[in-house]
Amino acid sequence: MKNFVHAVLAAAIAASGAVVAGAASAADMVVGVYASDPGACADTRVLGRISERFRWQVRNVPHLPQVEIVDFQRIGQTRYRPAHDTWLVDRRYCHATVALSDGRSRTVWYLIEKPMGFAGFGSNVEFCVSGFDRWHVYNGNCRVLR
Repeated sequence: MKNFVHAVLAAAIAASGAVVAGAASAADMVVGVYASDPGACADTRVLGRISERFRWQVRNVPHLPQVEIVDFQRIGQTRYRPAHDTWLVDRRYCHATVALSDGRSRTVWYLIEKPMGFAGFGSNVEFCVSGFDRWHVYNGNCRVLR
Protein backbone atom coordinates (compact mmCIF):
# COMPACT_ATOMS: atom_id res chain seq x y z
CA MET A 1 0.00 0.00 0.00
CA LYS A 2 2.86 2.37 0.85
CA ASN A 3 4.42 1.87 -2.61
CA PHE A 4 1.05 2.53 -4.24
CA VAL A 5 0.67 5.83 -2.33
CA HIS A 6 4.20 6.84 -3.35
CA ALA A 7 3.48 5.95 -6.99
CA VAL A 8 0.25 7.97 -6.99
CA LEU A 9 2.00 10.90 -5.32
CA ALA A 10 4.86 10.77 -7.84
CA ALA A 11 2.40 10.68 -10.75
CA ALA A 12 0.50 13.67 -9.33
CA ILE A 13 3.71 15.66 -8.93
CA ALA A 14 4.81 14.81 -12.48
CA ALA A 15 1.40 15.78 -13.88
CA SER A 16 1.36 19.07 -11.98
CA GLY A 17 4.85 19.81 -13.30
CA ALA A 18 3.62 19.28 -16.84
CA VAL A 19 0.68 21.60 -16.22
CA VAL A 20 2.97 24.29 -14.76
CA ALA A 21 5.40 23.97 -17.66
CA GLY A 22 2.56 24.27 -20.18
CA ALA A 23 1.10 27.30 -18.43
CA ALA A 24 4.48 28.98 -18.16
CA SER A 25 5.08 28.74 -21.87
CA ALA A 26 1.63 30.18 -22.54
CA ALA A 27 2.15 33.21 -20.29
CA ASP A 28 3.49 36.52 -21.60
CA MET A 29 6.61 35.90 -19.55
CA VAL A 30 10.06 37.03 -20.62
CA VAL A 31 12.92 35.60 -18.58
CA GLY A 32 16.05 37.68 -17.92
CA VAL A 33 14.51 41.07 -18.68
CA TYR A 34 14.23 43.53 -15.83
CA ALA A 35 11.89 46.52 -15.89
CA SER A 36 14.51 48.41 -13.90
CA ASP A 37 16.96 48.12 -16.84
CA PRO A 38 16.86 51.36 -18.88
CA GLY A 39 17.41 49.33 -22.07
CA ALA A 40 14.46 46.99 -21.45
CA CYS A 41 12.23 48.73 -24.01
CA ALA A 42 14.59 47.73 -26.84
CA ASP A 43 15.44 44.25 -25.52
CA THR A 44 15.13 41.71 -28.34
CA ARG A 45 13.34 39.24 -26.05
CA VAL A 46 10.63 41.80 -25.30
CA LEU A 47 10.23 42.79 -28.96
CA GLY A 48 10.19 39.13 -30.00
CA ARG A 49 7.47 38.37 -27.47
CA ILE A 50 5.38 41.28 -28.78
CA SER A 51 5.79 40.07 -32.38
CA GLU A 52 4.86 36.51 -31.41
CA ARG A 53 1.77 37.52 -29.46
CA PHE A 54 0.69 40.00 -32.19
CA ARG A 55 0.94 37.19 -34.76
CA TRP A 56 -1.35 35.08 -32.57
CA GLN A 57 -3.75 38.01 -32.10
CA VAL A 58 -4.31 38.75 -35.79
CA ARG A 59 -4.88 35.07 -36.50
CA ASN A 60 -7.39 34.55 -33.69
CA VAL A 61 -9.37 37.79 -33.38
CA PRO A 62 -12.07 38.06 -36.04
CA HIS A 63 -11.90 40.81 -38.66
CA LEU A 64 -8.29 41.87 -38.08
CA PRO A 65 -6.01 42.20 -41.12
CA GLN A 66 -3.61 39.26 -41.51
CA VAL A 67 -0.36 41.16 -41.05
CA GLU A 68 2.82 40.67 -39.06
CA ILE A 69 5.29 43.00 -37.39
CA VAL A 70 8.35 43.29 -39.61
CA ASP A 71 10.39 45.86 -37.69
CA PHE A 72 10.43 48.08 -34.62
CA GLN A 73 11.55 51.70 -35.06
CA ARG A 74 11.80 54.79 -32.83
CA ILE A 75 11.73 52.76 -29.61
CA GLY A 76 11.34 54.91 -26.52
CA GLN A 77 10.24 55.01 -22.93
CA THR A 78 7.13 56.82 -21.77
CA ARG A 79 7.79 56.45 -18.04
CA TYR A 80 9.35 54.26 -15.38
CA ARG A 81 7.70 53.44 -12.08
CA PRO A 82 10.14 51.68 -9.72
CA ALA A 83 9.04 49.35 -6.96
CA HIS A 84 8.83 50.89 -3.48
CA ASP A 85 7.48 50.07 -0.02
CA THR A 86 3.80 49.95 -1.00
CA TRP A 87 4.20 48.88 -4.65
CA LEU A 88 6.47 45.87 -5.15
CA VAL A 89 6.44 45.82 -8.94
CA ASP A 90 8.82 47.65 -11.31
CA ARG A 91 6.95 48.97 -14.35
CA ARG A 92 8.47 50.41 -17.51
CA TYR A 93 6.09 51.92 -20.07
CA CYS A 94 7.42 51.93 -23.64
CA HIS A 95 6.38 52.80 -27.16
CA ALA A 96 7.64 52.22 -30.69
CA THR A 97 6.60 52.46 -34.29
CA VAL A 98 6.10 49.08 -35.90
CA ALA A 99 6.41 48.42 -39.61
CA LEU A 100 3.78 45.89 -40.65
CA SER A 101 3.94 43.38 -43.49
CA ASP A 102 1.30 45.37 -45.44
CA GLY A 103 3.66 48.36 -45.66
CA ARG A 104 1.86 50.44 -43.05
CA SER A 105 3.25 51.74 -39.76
CA ARG A 106 1.46 51.76 -36.43
CA THR A 107 2.31 52.79 -32.88
CA VAL A 108 2.73 50.04 -30.32
CA TRP A 109 2.46 50.80 -26.61
CA TYR A 110 3.82 48.25 -24.17
CA LEU A 111 4.47 47.65 -20.50
CA ILE A 112 7.19 45.54 -18.90
CA GLU A 113 6.49 44.45 -15.32
CA LYS A 114 8.87 42.65 -12.98
CA PRO A 115 8.19 40.28 -11.12
CA MET A 116 4.88 39.62 -12.87
CA GLY A 117 5.72 36.60 -15.04
CA PHE A 118 4.19 33.20 -14.40
CA ALA A 119 4.14 32.49 -10.64
CA GLY A 120 6.22 35.61 -9.97
CA PHE A 121 9.19 34.58 -12.12
CA GLY A 122 10.41 36.70 -15.00
CA SER A 123 8.78 39.77 -16.45
CA ASN A 124 5.35 40.20 -17.97
CA VAL A 125 4.85 42.09 -21.22
CA GLU A 126 1.52 43.69 -22.13
CA PHE A 127 1.15 45.47 -25.47
CA CYS A 128 -1.36 47.23 -27.69
CA VAL A 129 -0.94 48.10 -31.36
CA SER A 130 -3.00 51.17 -32.34
CA GLY A 131 -5.98 50.11 -34.41
CA PHE A 132 -5.74 46.43 -33.41
CA ASP A 133 -7.44 46.53 -29.99
CA ARG A 134 -10.76 45.44 -31.46
CA TRP A 135 -12.39 44.69 -28.10
CA HIS A 136 -10.96 47.80 -26.35
CA VAL A 137 -9.07 45.76 -23.77
CA TYR A 138 -6.69 48.70 -23.28
CA ASN A 139 -9.41 51.35 -23.60
CA GLY A 140 -9.68 53.63 -26.61
CA ASN A 141 -6.48 54.03 -28.62
CA CYS A 142 -4.37 51.93 -26.18
CA ARG A 143 -4.81 54.54 -23.42
CA VAL A 144 -4.17 52.11 -20.54
CA LEU A 145 -0.63 51.38 -21.70
CA ARG A 146 0.36 54.93 -22.50
